[in-house]
Amino acid sequence: MHPARIFSRMGALLLLLCAAFAAAAQQACVAVSGSQRVALVELYTSEGCSSCPPADRQLSLIGAPANTNVVALALHVNFWDYIGWKDPFARAEFTDRQRWLVGVNGGRTLYTPHFFVGGQEIQNRAQVGAAIRAASQKPAMARIRLEASHRGAGNLEIRVDAADATAGAPLGLYVAVTENGLSTDVKAGENRGATLPHDHVVRHWLRPVQLKDGGAQFSQVVVLSPDQVRKGVNVVAFVQDNRTAEVLQAVSAVACRAG
Repeated sequence: MHPARIFSRMGALLLLLCAAFAAAAQQACVAVSGSQRVALVELYTSEGCSSCPPADRQLSLIGAPANTNVVALALHVNFWDYIGWKDPFARAEFTDRQRWLVGVNGGRTLYTPHFFVGGQEIQNRAQVGAAIRAASQKPAMARIRLEASHRGAGNLEIRVDAADATAGAPLGLYVAVTENGLSTDVKAGENRGATLPHDHVVRHWLRPVQLKDGGAQFSQVVVLSPDQVRKGVNVVAFVQDNRTAEVLQAVSAVACRAG
């Protein structure tokens, strides 16, 4: 065989192998925590709140892929739905979680926009950056391995293993699926006429698993919409102290999409 044809076939084979490896990489997203703590940033927000869009934009910047020391969550609450616009991303369980965090932090009032970093309440959003830096300087007190795999027909299988390094504190393993690049044309309420962009929006909030004997395992299949399969979603896992709300470690697998 002519040498040129041999090299041509070898090149074609290499291209096929590269494509196969790329497809396999797209099928499974894996994230493993490190020795330093990653700051979990939670924003409680609402499309019915006129002061929330600047905080939403702030969270989009905070959670940019380049910021590897941050995991961002936008949790839309429902207690402003009554004033004229029902937030399509709002869920009562997010309001319940905000109420729990406020109580653990010694407060009583729910409001938006409302930031928490590592479970700690941040009353002034100008202080979020400093809180992230402080959290990121702490050693991780938990280890997390997260894997998300597409199984066809929009099924995303999520598996998480967690272990803690604390002395028997009551801990929970939390898992969420978030979506970027969303937007809403608001027709009523305080933001009437505005088009609001959103990133890191929690679309699936999965049942927490309590750590026992120093560890926990989580496994669940989440059904994604065709648009979510095409664009990809982010999968987040974190370990939190049930008494103090301190987040001991967090990880995220970004832009998991079907091959």
